[in-house]
Amino acid sequence: MLSEHLSQAQRVQPRLQLSLAHSEEEVREAQRLRYKVFVEEMGAHPTCREPGIDRDIYDPYCDHLLVRERDSNEVIGTYRMLTAARAKEVGGFYSRNEFDLTRLANLSERTVEVGRSCVHPDYRSGAVIAMLWEGLAKYMQTHNAEYLMGCASISISDGGHVAASLYQRLKAESMCPIEWRVFPRYPLPLDRLEQNLEAATPALIKGYLRAGAYICGDPAWDPDFNTADLLILLPKSRITARYAKHFIG
Repeated sequence: MLSEHLSQAQRVQPRLQLSLAHSEEEVREAQRLRYKVFVEEMGAHPTCREPGIDRDIYDPYCDHLLVRERDSNEVIGTYRMLTAARAKEVGGFYSRNEFDLTRLANLSERTVEVGRSCVHPDYRSGAVIAMLWEGLAKYMQTHNAEYLMGCASISISDGGHVAASLYQRLKAESMCPIEWRVFPRYPLPLDRLEQNLEAATPALIKGYLRAGAYICGDPAWDPDFNTADLLILLPKSRITARYAKHFIG
């Protein structure tokens, strides 16, 4: 089990603890952190009527990865994971709401979908993200997954110009083979946006791409989170040496 392993990041950062949520209350702790980051900090529109909670219909079908600060026991980082088997129970992967995933259908049984990644603003030095990555790696090993998939977001608070510019650069560097291309259900209107601005790559997307992930097509517009979302696919076979020690046991 994940909680039985002492990760390398934990040995370096003894104040941090990695585990899976094992109760409804632990899931709610993750949902409170998500609300703080996505709604209060990033301006997303809450989809849950319960104050202070970010929750959707996928949460009961997902496993929730938690990083705690040992002294306070506060959840300061989280990720959620959805296996192919559990996705079938809820009607499919979350990403299908934003993208036509037809060309990835033959990979789905060997895929774990990830999402709702966030870190408390006071703990964004990199140690928490490193620990979450180790948790994802162990989870993939446990479930014999060959692919990691998920939506990665870019803010469009400027109207989408930065997102469009960033996408133009990233697609030239990291686009997937055409047989894995997906198609956004609500495309970001790239032809109406500036595409030559300087744009920093968000930390999460940078981490995926450094690990060896592909971008699988044009960005989708997510009105609830006011973001442009890219579908990211990380085949285990492409994981770079820097990350392989986590993912390949």
